[in-house]
Amino acid sequence: MRVPLSWLREYVDLPATETGRDVQAKLVAVGLEVETVEQIGAGLKGPLVVGQVLTIEELEGFKKPIRFCTVDVGDANGTGEPQEIVCGARNFAVGDKVVVVLPGAVLPGDFAIAARKTYGKTSHGMICSTDELGMGDDGTHGIIVLPPEHEAGTDAIELLQLVDEVLDIAVTPDRGYCLSMRGVARETAIAYGLPLRDPALLDVPAPNAYGYPVKVADPTGCDRFTARTVVGLDPEARSPIWMQRRLQKAGMRPISLTVDITNYVMLELGQPLHAYDRTRIDGPIGVRRAQQGEKLTTLDGTVRVLDTEDLVITDNRGPIGLAGVMGGANTEIADVQDGEHRTTEVVVEAAHFDAISIARTARRHKLSSEASKRFERGADPQAAAAAAQRTVDLLVLLAGGTAEAGVTEVSAPAVPRTIAMPADHPDRVAGVAYGRETVVRRLQEVGCDVYGQDELIVTVPSWRPDLSEPNDLAEEVIRLEGYENLPSTLPTPPSGRGLTDRQRLYRRVGRALAGSGYVEALNYPFIGDAVLDQLGLDADDARRRTVKLINPISDEEPALRTTLLPGLLGALRRNDGRGSHDLALFETGLVFRPTGAETKAVRLPVDRRPTDEEIAGLDASLPRQPRRAAVVLAGAREQAGWWGKGRPADWADSIDAARTIAREAGVEVTVRSDRHAPWHPGRCAALYVTVNGEETLFGHAGELHPRVVKDLHLPERTCAMEVELDVLEQAVDGALQAPRISAFPVATQDVALIVAENVPAADVERALREGAGELLESVRLFDVFTGEQIGAGRKSLAYALRFRAADRTLTVDEATAARDAAVALAAERTGAVLRGA
Repeated sequence: MRVPLSWLREYVDLPATETGRDVQAKLVAVGLEVETVEQIGAGLKGPLVVGQVLTIEELEGFKKPIRFCTVDVGDANGTGEPQEIVCGARNFAVGDKVVVVLPGAVLPGDFAIAARKTYGKTSHGMICSTDELGMGDDGTHGIIVLPPEHEAGTDAIELLQLVDEVLDIAVTPDRGYCLSMRGVARETAIAYGLPLRDPALLDVPAPNAYGYPVKVADPTGCDRFTARTVVGLDPEARSPIWMQRRLQKAGMRPISLTVDITNYVMLELGQPLHAYDRTRIDGPIGVRRAQQGEKLTTLDGTVRVLDTEDLVITDNRGPIGLAGVMGGANTEIADVQDGEHRTTEVVVEAAHFDAISIARTARRHKLSSEASKRFERGADPQAAAAAAQRTVDLLVLLAGGTAEAGVTEVSAPAVPRTIAMPADHPDRVAGVAYGRETVVRRLQEVGCDVYGQDELIVTVPSWRPDLSEPNDLAEEVIRLEGYENLPSTLPTPPSGRGLTDRQRLYRRVGRALAGSGYVEALNYPFIGDAVLDQLGLDADDARRRTVKLINPISDEEPALRTTLLPGLLGALRRNDGRGSHDLALFETGLVFRPTGAETKAVRLPVDRRPTDEEIAGLDASLPRQPRRAAVVLAGAREQAGWWGKGRPADWADSIDAARTIAREAGVEVTVRSDRHAPWHPGRCAALYVTVNGEETLFGHAGELHPRVVKDLHLPERTCAMEVELDVLEQAVDGALQAPRISAFPVATQDVALIVAENVPAADVERALREGAGELLESVRLFDVFTGEQIGAGRKSLAYALRFRAADRTLTVDEATAARDAAVALAAERTGAVLRGA
């Protein structure tokens, strides 16, 4: 919200010496985010005056049209004689009133004006455009042509309000009332302890049966609709300079008188309005939900296909406006020549719409307007009648119209919101003794009505929908008394507590992956159904059961993630598209898996420690949230160079990443082939760890399915791994043991076993481990061979077995016996045959 200081002074009698910086400091102290203070007209120095064009001579022989003008500037030049000026613009004529800067003046940007010879003539000054004066966008490009009533020689700096300060306020969602001069003026008055001249305090006629007919079919979506009619408008009337300049400083472009008035009142009171050309409305105005497939051409010229959740304004023909967002082109005001039609009769709409409905419509149609910004933050429903009256008054005053006696107001029954709060509640929340008088005074300043002594009954003002419970009221008291006055008290942690075993494990996992060459990529925890389809998940896949958000950041991603892969693969795709082709990314974080047994959420108290039962009740309302780790790889895993050819990342690297994670917990991983989306069915590994003596699925790794790679636009042969760290934590058997170094030598025995092609190498390895007994230190698969020598449908697995005793040097016989026992068990369980036997 851009707030011109000159406009703000209209509602609060600020000291004349207060600058924009001073007001900024005061507003920041009461909790508003004033980002900048823009100095408009900084460095501007006159003389800058109104001039009347007397003559125009067209100069010939130049590459572009040049005009030599004489301009009456009154006595501003000290002589009263016409001023001779050379100008290249062509959007003015003899008799027009223009803005003239004379020699000796300085324009914004330190542009000094002096008499100079150009195009064979001497130009004594310059005829100015809006750009040269730093006035902002007025929708035109060229010389400023003023209304004829301004006298030549009048000071244009004051007339055009060229010197001002504008506060740029970042309005947070809970402070929607500050998207208006009224709201900011209220905060300013409170900050300075000055009275407020509320622009909404107007005499409004009572509703009657003679107003324009309105039918509200959805009182939940529209709980208040006020309609007023003004006739006899002068279609030639234009917005006065003061109104245009206020709109420009507030960041809006002047368009036409009627539209400018509705925008001006919206900025002033925070109530969005819309004006309809009454001759273009067919029958009563209605408010309802759209029908599926209905279409509406909005004022921006876009044809929009409506959704059944969209709230629309209608007449007998169908939708004529997207309620609370943008009007329709078929009832647009025509203040300029529009064929044979000019608008002389308008119906003014001032309505209040449901905030959530408007927010969803604006996002659905990707159409964020000034109106939708205010409605979705909670406009004041009680301001509609005043805003309509203010609009009518300005149309009568500036456009010569006549207000019809009819006043339409359709409203749903509403009860003022009240909150019961102990008078000392803000004291207990802040740790400061404010006292009842201070609490009552501060709440009254923000517009509340307060009754009671020890127990206060607070009636919340209609423009503050964010105040709903005692803590909200306490926050108001605390911010107005000054956050800087709160005592700073550091909590004293109990001694002897550090990171938990779980936290240490998670940190070791992150460090281990980073040490293996992976880069951590943190992603938003939101997904949509589209990416689950792209991952090729089955309809009954548990990852498709998601937790939907009531108010998602994006309608395309309305749910919480059930897997880490979509975010990581999106990061990989973006980096690959920007030229980084050798990628290895990882992420650790929570996923959200609903069980269907979740209960309704409870709100925990803040004035005491929640009980164990309250915490358990809150936990029961949450979905299961396991912590996972995932990696994605593409491109080269080892770079080529003088040391060698390098190699691309493949499925084995993703499995190795899982083993890297498991080593941090001192756990062995068992690898088995599997079929699990989104991995390639022939290059997918299921990862298991032992938990309480039983094999438990830990995660999956491998190369992604080619269809997934294509649908997600990923590099070829992209690989991924995802594991559940909570399962890894359960697999930890006691404290992590440091490796022991033996002083005795190792005995190495190699065995090559022939097994059926469908026998997993992991099963053979497990049998070798169990059969070898305690002397086995490690077993490693170092070769897999298939060929005619061993027969069709068979493969040869070569393992290196390392034996060592902790208290002695093993003999050859001991090592051989342990090897033979390992081979025997492998033969018994898997049908393995010792190669060459």
